[in-house]
Amino acid sequence: MAFELSIITGRQVHDVVNADVPQCIEVVKAAYLAHGAGETVNPPSHFLRFPDKPSSRIIALPASLGPTAGVAGIKWIASYPENIAHGFPRASAVLVLNDYTTGYPFAVLESSIISAARTAASAVLGAQWLNGGRTQTDTVGIVGTGLIARYVYRYLLAAGWTADRLRLFDQNPAEAHAFAAATVQPDAHHSVTVCDDLPSLLQASSLVVLTTTAGRPHILDPQLLAHAPIVLHLSLRDLSPEIIASAENIVDDVDHVMKADTSLHLLEQAVGHRQFVTGTLAELMTGECQLRRTSPAIFSPFGLGILDLAVGQWVYQRVTAAGDDLRLSDFFYELTR
Repeated sequence: MAFELSIITGRQVHDVVNADVPQCIEVVKAAYLAHGAGETVNPPSHFLRFPDKPSSRIIALPASLGPTAGVAGIKWIASYPENIAHGFPRASAVLVLNDYTTGYPFAVLESSIISAARTAASAVLGAQWLNGGRTQTDTVGIVGTGLIARYVYRYLLAAGWTADRLRLFDQNPAEAHAFAAATVQPDAHHSVTVCDDLPSLLQASSLVVLTTTAGRPHILDPQLLAHAPIVLHLSLRDLSPEIIASAENIVDDVDHVMKADTSLHLLEQAVGHRQFVTGTLAELMTGECQLRRTSPAIFSPFGLGILDLAVGQWVYQRVTAAGDDLRLSDFFYELTR
């Protein structure tokens, strides 16, 4: 038996996930449904923290897509928010794909882009299903205008979303203006506004996208969302427990999101239960739960390793089918038992 290892670069990942956005979204949707049906294995994420660097962490996300998909693996992703001040993204990552039968790794992929793509695909699915299947909204407000925001915005447009108005806010206004100049498609909106303050953006937006590096809640007043928008709470720690308590809450996995001091975890610790969770995205897609839409509808995805695996396997298949991977035939050397 030959054991080879493929290396797939960030440029190759970028080209695949941006060339066929609808298929990437379908890959993520299938992984969610498989997880909801109990076909996957997704253990808790493990956090490596540093006493002298309290804002930084490296996270291990092991997972398996099961025997049918034939792949297991792990994403190893570093989050260093201080990187932003130096002009490069906070996150760097690799993904290792393991053969389900032998356990041998068969691919290593640059994974910060996979992580951004699966997060964006997850956001698009959340937005669509929280919006009753519709892909139109009056005003999109994006809070935090980094790499994840770029992918979410592009994926929303690629999935057919339309919005008359786009509002942007970043703690560094120059970043929001750069996003408006380099990423926004001006013909897609009647107006594009860089907001001076966050409350005005929140109160004017029917779809709010939160992609910040916040470590603790900073949006505290439930009245800011009293108009019942859809909120894609991708950064997980922006909203106060009071806002979570006043909303309909959809998550990707209840157990996973209740850790690491996410906004939902803070509320669980305060009230001692999880009854404020309406259901999972898979349950919403299969009709096992429904939204009333009389209060804010918040999607808080913790980020499941199965999504990285699914997108990574899809990218691997596309790149290797074209013969563009770097293949190492002697990476595994001592193969005599």
